[in-house]
This record gives sequence, C-alpha cells and structure tokens, in this order.
Amino acid sequence: MLIVKSLCTEYPGDRGEAVRAARDVSFAVPDGKLFTLLGPSGCGKTTTLRSIAGLEVPKSGEISLHGKVVFSSAAGVSVAPNRRNFGMVFQSYAIWPHMTVYQNAAFPLQVRRDRPDRKKIADRVMRVLSAVALDDVAERAATKLSGGQQQRLALARALVMEPQLLLLDEPLSNLDAKLRERMRFELKRIQRELALTTVYVTHDQNEALALSHEIAVMREGRIVQIGSPREIYERPCSRFVADFIGTTNFIDARVIEENGDDRCRVATPVGALDVRCLDRMHRNEAAIVSVRPEDVELSEQAPEAGGADAVRAGVVDAKAFLGEHLDFQVRIGDLVLLARAHPSLRTPVGEKIFVRLRAEKCIALRAASAGP
Repeated sequence: MLIVKSLCTEYPGDRGEAVRAARDVSFAVPDGKLFTLLGPSGCGKTTTLRSIAGLEVPKSGEISLHGKVVFSSAAGVSVAPNRRNFGMVFQSYAIWPHMTVYQNAAFPLQVRRDRPDRKKIADRVMRVLSAVALDDVAERAATKLSGGQQQRLALARALVMEPQLLLLDEPLSNLDAKLRERMRFELKRIQRELALTTVYVTHDQNEALALSHEIAVMREGRIVQIGSPREIYERPCSRFVADFIGTTNFIDARVIEENGDDRCRVATPVGALDVRCLDRMHRNEAAIVSVRPEDVELSEQAPEAGGADAVRAGVVDAKAFLGEHLDFQVRIGDLVLLARAHPSLRTPVGEKIFVRLRAEKCIALRAASAGP
C-alpha cells in the first residue's frame, strides 16, 4: 500500500516568495488500485505526483510503499528517484525518435546498474510490448507511431522496470477526443490485468470517473474530498466539487425543517423538497441545492405531483441536440434549469413543459461554505 501523510511541498515564486503547491496532503492507495488526483490547473496535483516520484523534495510529510519509507522529513529520509523503483509516464511521452520501439522499451533495462543479460532483457521487453499491443511493431521507428501507439510505448517503457508503483501525469492529454476515449479503455485494461498500484493525475473529470477506483479532488494545494467515482459524483461535499465534477444546477434554498442528521426539507423556487444534506443544517438556514441535469425530468404532460418530489411548469428557453441526448434550458420564473432528455422529446423553444425534481437525487449544501 502507498501511504502519503501530511505532505507539504513548496517552490519559489517569480518574486522569490514561497508558493505552497501541496498543503497537508494525505491519502492511501491499496495494492493493485488506481487512485486519481483530480483538479484544475495549479491545484497541486502534479507537484504531489512529482513529490512521490522523488522529483520534488517536500518541505514536510512522509511517503511510504509496502511499509518502506522513501521520504520522511521527521526521520531525514529521502530516497533518490532512481532507487524508488517507481515507473512514471509524463504528459509529453519523451519517446526517443532515433530508436525503434524495441530499443525505446529496452533502454531503461540497458542502463541500470544491475543490467540483466540480453536474453532476459529481450524476454521482458517483448512481454511488456505484448501487454500494450506493440509487439508486432517492435522494429518500427518510434517516429512512425501514431499518437496512441506512442502513449502505449511510454507506458511500456515504464512497465519494463517492473515498478512497484506506476505514476501517470496526464498521459492522455495530447490525444484527440476519440483516441483519448479509446485509450481510457486500454489503460484500464492494462492496469487491471497487471494489478498495478497506480497514481494518476488529470484535470479531465471523465477520465477520472472512467478509470479510477478512488478519486481525490484537489483545490489550491489541498484535498477537499476523497471517494469512489460514484460517491464523488452523486454526493459532492461542496459546491466546488459538485461544479467541477460534471455539470450541475445550483438552486437557492432555505431550510424549512430538519429531518435527521442527513435529511432536511428546503423551500426552493421549484417547490419544497425533502433532500439529503451532508452537513447538519438548521431551520431558516440558507442553502444551495445541487441537482444534475440528468435528474431533472421533463414531460409535455403534467406528471402526478406528490411525495417528496417537486413538480412545476416552465418554458423551454433553449435546447441543443447532442446526438444521444438533448440539453434543455427551462425557465421557471427567474430560475433557469439545465435538463438532459432523450432526443424523442421535441418540445419547441418557447413552449410550456413540466419539470420534476427527484428529491432523492438532490443534495443541499450549506450556502455559507458552498462558494465556488
């Protein structure tokens, strides 16, 4: 298991001031799992990854793998990057253009101090190239590879060292949209088949949701929430997380009554709702309700009202056809809701439409701590 405890990393800014890139970062990654550091640019995710790799020296904290400490400020331990046995794939791939595919993959083994013999190198390289589906182009010049093949070669070069830990820094960001989607499946397959303990850095929410066993959302150098992809998406702990992971509606609300530790009834422009609340909230407290577009149900006929759900009539303000679904903007008074519906719903812009908000899909966040 990889354990990162209270990691703080700083670097000098343009004017010589200390920039705190990682602040008290702590998490654990079980063996064989893929853990993603997700957040906007400048949030500290790459600095955290580089600190684990040994390419940055943290100011304080501790990093250990399988019980072996590779960095500890308290104990004065800082194992050199080349002695940590961690594999890393960078955003740029760093493929050597003057070498073949085989030579690129073999190079890390050929320059190590305990260099294996030629047969062992060949066996290991071909085994890894087979795992990433490049064994049939082993003698091809690296410059003749497609973007997806170069990404897989960079991965093979990291895997050939048989690392205890794989570190991936936005490895798909240079690929076009279709290839990036295909490579997500390839990465997921390779990671699962080889049971590689992996830390993955990305700013792409779809990548994080598709690949991860667990996600840490970062903001301004700190981890603000850790959970499974479903937990992060369905139970965001703050407005920032809800807004950063996918698309959501935010509705101003006020607490009418408390219904236990994790439920409360709120008044909204759409009507009263019995919703989940992750923080204990009190009567008359200002709140913000988050609800995903796919959980805003639309219909041309008035649905049955009742239960904990809210039903209101609105007007189609705008809509966009996106192939497998339609995005609707529906105006209810001063409130505009984004809803996602099947393309068979053809209500024209300017026409009346009915909205149902499913209470069990809504989350109330404390307004005072729900800032963007």
